[in-house]
Amino acid sequence: MSPDISADGPLQDPSPSPRSRISWPVLLIGLAIVVPLIAVLFSGFGHDPHFIASPLIGKPAPDFALKMADTDQEVTLASLRGKPLVLNFFSTWCVPCEQEHPMLLAAARRFKAKANFVGIIFEDTKASVNDWLQRHGGRGYPVLIDVGGPAAIAYGVYGVPETFFIDANGVIRDKVQGAVDFATIQTELEALQ
Repeated sequence: MSPDISADGPLQDPSPSPRSRISWPVLLIGLAIVVPLIAVLFSGFGHDPHFIASPLIGKPAPDFALKMADTDQEVTLASLRGKPLVLNFFSTWCVPCEQEHPMLLAAARRFKAKANFVGIIFEDTKASVNDWLQRHGGRGYPVLIDVGGPAAIAYGVYGVPETFFIDANGVIRDKVQGAVDFATIQTELEALQ
């Protein structure tokens, strides 16, 4: 069916054009809601949403008395004073922990005269830890079992791996959440000397 043609030309379609369907008040209200949301989203870019600053930085490190995974010998924080301490919380089920372990072993060998290194097992069993260590390069430093998690709780461990840098007097100077690298350990230890 074709449109009727009159002497004045074709008849106009009585339906409004898409342009005239815009409701300016609704559009303005929508923009007033969407623009601030976009601003909030973009303000978070560049910030790790998983990062949680430690309230312990600058404060004495919580003491612990934990047994070594291989010998059951007890190690305390007090027994490690006198040298800076690199304290690493890790687990056998943690992929980043597996990736950082060879680097921690290398750093412990390189800086053994300057610092102590200690690993604390987070939510894991003694048997799985000993097996994991045997498969992943062994022990280059004491690895302690945190049965029930009192040390992890005292240090506010949010997830593994987490590494604390403690000065020779037992004060926490920094924390790295996630896998730590060799350059970071070197920089942190230089700052603690």
